Amino acid sequence: MTKPDPSTDGPQTQAGSNGLVALRVKLPHNPVVLEEQARRAASIQLRIADWITAFAGSMNFVYLHVVLFTVWMLFIESRPWPTLTLVVSLEAIFLYTFVMIGQNRQAAFQQAKADHDFNEQELELKTNTELTREIRRLTIELHRRLIDHRTRQEK
Repeated sequence: MTKPDPSTDGPQTQAGSNGLVALRVKLPHNPVVLEEQARRAASIQLRIADWITAFAGSMNFVYLHVVLFTVWMLFIESRPWPTLTLVVSLEAIFLYTFVMIGQNRQAAFQQAKADHDFNEQELELKTNTELTREIRRLTIELHRRLIDHRTRQEK
């Protein structure tokens, strides 16, 4: 199976497990996406928040907690696990905070992308309107010249 070469910009083929070949085209990123990536990479706090959010949303996070809670309940603390309850509650508070940070970040990103897309669409609409008006003007001019040419030939 061939893997796509990230250094190339053209279409790439990749053989799947079913024998079919998939064509993968590398599309350019939206400027808003690139700007957001650069902004987040510049801040250590945002990079840490991104790392924690990514880890907390993974199966490794689940597996780690299953192991830690099992060890805690079997070997560290006896029933009813008051310290474990406190630790889990505090962790839930912090994870909720990271979820809210992620949601706020996503909402801001979506708004910036929507604003960018709106501006691009408005520019495209203006360009299309100008082109349509120019085509109409040229069509009228062509028609006028054709009529003038026919009337000269008839005389």
